[in-house]
Amino acid sequence: MQLTACEPSAMSEAVVMELPREGGFLGSCGAGESSASLDDGILDTANESSEEESTGEKEEMAAPDAATSSTKSSAALQSSEAQLAQSPPSAELRLWTTHRDGEVKLRVGDSGVAAEEPLTVNQMFAAAAERFGDFTALGWKEGEQQKTLTYKEYYQACRTAAKGFLKLGLKRFHGVGILGFNSAEWFIADIGAILAGGFAVGIYTTNSPEACQYVAENSEANIIVVENHKQLQKILQIKDRLPHLKAIIQYKDAVKEKRENLYSWEEFMEIGRKEPDGPLDAIISSQKPNQCCTLIYTSGTTGQPKGVMLSHDNITWTALSTGKHVHLKDATQSQEVVVSYLPLSHIAAQMVDIWVIMRVGGATYFAQPDALKGTLVNTLKEVRPTAFMGVPRVWEKMQERMKSVGAKSSAVRRKVAAWAKDVGLQTNLTKMNQNAAAGRAPFSYQVAKKLVFKKVRKALGLDRCTKCYTGAAPITKDTLEFFLSLDIPLYELYGMSESTGPHTISKPEAFKLTSCGIEIPGCKTKLHNPDEEGNGEICFWGRHVFMGYLNAVDKTQEAIDEDGWLHSGDLGKHDDSGFLFITGRIKELIITAGGENIPPVPIEDAVKEAVPLISNAMLIGDKRKFLSMLLTVKCQVNPETGDPQDELTPEAVELCRRLGSNATRVSEVAGGRDRAVHAAIQEGINRVNEKATSNAQRIQKWVILDRDFSVGGGELGPTMKLKRPVVLKMYKDQIENFYKETAPPASQDNQLPPK
Repeated sequence: MQLTACEPSAMSEAVVMELPREGGFLGSCGAGESSASLDDGILDTANESSEEESTGEKEEMAAPDAATSSTKSSAALQSSEAQLAQSPPSAELRLWTTHRDGEVKLRVGDSGVAAEEPLTVNQMFAAAAERFGDFTALGWKEGEQQKTLTYKEYYQACRTAAKGFLKLGLKRFHGVGILGFNSAEWFIADIGAILAGGFAVGIYTTNSPEACQYVAENSEANIIVVENHKQLQKILQIKDRLPHLKAIIQYKDAVKEKRENLYSWEEFMEIGRKEPDGPLDAIISSQKPNQCCTLIYTSGTTGQPKGVMLSHDNITWTALSTGKHVHLKDATQSQEVVVSYLPLSHIAAQMVDIWVIMRVGGATYFAQPDALKGTLVNTLKEVRPTAFMGVPRVWEKMQERMKSVGAKSSAVRRKVAAWAKDVGLQTNLTKMNQNAAAGRAPFSYQVAKKLVFKKVRKALGLDRCTKCYTGAAPITKDTLEFFLSLDIPLYELYGMSESTGPHTISKPEAFKLTSCGIEIPGCKTKLHNPDEEGNGEICFWGRHVFMGYLNAVDKTQEAIDEDGWLHSGDLGKHDDSGFLFITGRIKELIITAGGENIPPVPIEDAVKEAVPLISNAMLIGDKRKFLSMLLTVKCQVNPETGDPQDELTPEAVELCRRLGSNATRVSEVAGGRDRAVHAAIQEGINRVNEKATSNAQRIQKWVILDRDFSVGGGELGPTMKLKRPVVLKMYKDQIENFYKETAPPASQDNQLPPK
């Protein structure tokens, strides 16, 4: 779920073209006054692959990959890299491969964006450096001092890093792991690895040493770049179990200990500066758009992550198409500006912060490492981005903070804000529906804009931002409407790591509440096995579809069917205008004992919308006689660890007061201990049940848990997606209590607790 853009450049390699063998279903194109403190421990959030995780590496039992007709040993690969890369393309190329040195058939179309000339990353970057050489490319703060790199300096720094990697022993098609918070060094290491013929491999900063070991081993990483001493310790714990590792580089803070093959960033770059350009240029010239250059490791619910292989063309073409779709401006007209803060180990942040912005010569400014603990808004105010990507939890925290501040305002201010928000919502809904009045904003809107909307945008640092995006996970209609009422439409994005990020994106002229928009140019959508209501599995076609999972034939064949369509595992439907709506997830479908298929997410979202006190909701009922639900309430989070605490958030405390409760802690309301809170939640669930399409979709029992879900607790993945199997196991006893009785559902959980 991301954003992107491009500039064609000459390329000599021939490209094999293939179109989908079946047409498929094609869509239409396919009031706060204070900064929001995002201290909710949103540790590693962004778009996540829709695919379930691999349960482990499988031996490749299928026919050998035609892209590499003979298996090469590591020694042979290292001694003949240039010859391998320069070998003529095989006539047997397929649409997918699982070999690190494999090549794929590109899905080049006959016309339009799909027919654009394929480019390598170097071709795209070199063109940007030539066109936008003196424009600011990267910016960051050191203390109170602002530092910048121009595009020329940025490109040269990446070449220097590439030469340094080669000197330290980086071999073709081996990984460079990068473990740390967003920075210029992160970008330079990433692109340097690609230019040197290796794989850029982001590693989540929240990973345990063992999780780091898996990624480094699977990618056969020769080099690992770490941010600081804390991250270095993880790698030092496992380095003896990494036979391919040759060097470690630390890019922030002084290196506290001297070790062989451990370098500071300055030492590393000095190594690169001393190396000649010739060997690097030879490798760059041998690279092809249909070869892998980046690995994105999925994070999920079961088993080990899978290495999503992205080609040069995946990245450069997706950047082009997305940028065109969202109308990003070329820097020679007006420079686009973004803030980098979401984890770069995820494709969402990489596409937005590195590749899309590079295509148009935009500037990326880095937030502080504690951005999601409260300082993000300060950076936004300083940088004033023209485009901003936030995962749902970021927007929700802004919403909660603004509501909390608004509740403390004077009665007059609250009335003005409420009036303005009503005007804003109705005006923007009219625009969205594109009816006759869409072009004529009422006078009241102009007044509301001056009195409220402009001040809110300025307070958030979004006064120049014309493109606010949300993606990675479902966002509630309540949050969408809240920001729409403040004249800040949030445009939803949808995609996967396996689609190099974006597949559909909403935009001002193509925007519907709760829809994730229409396809980016050159892509197609097919709904596989639709039901009577039009809900089917969402399948993708386009040059953004990944090469395959590294060393995992079986999982790749599960994801890409025999006709080349990428299966998302998500359920969706189109409306009459071609807008895509996500309606559920195939592997998350609850099939009750009565045989009814129930998608849990819409019901969970409805409960959270009906009861603002609820933080997380998980529906239970697979193979059960009725539905039940686990609930958590909004609580404070430890800013250092991200762990949920017992104290309720200020907004939650305020909600309790309105309900007649004096509760200030989770422990005071969990398990039905607070009569007023319990009654309010039951009322909200009753309202949700009234809208249920059948009795089987009514929630019969529920309980408030003692602790909110979190990444550290294991209930949430790095992108804040619910790990349902983990929660089922963790709360097995509570769930079994729901189903102990055989009588019609009624439990102490749902009855009002005694006074």
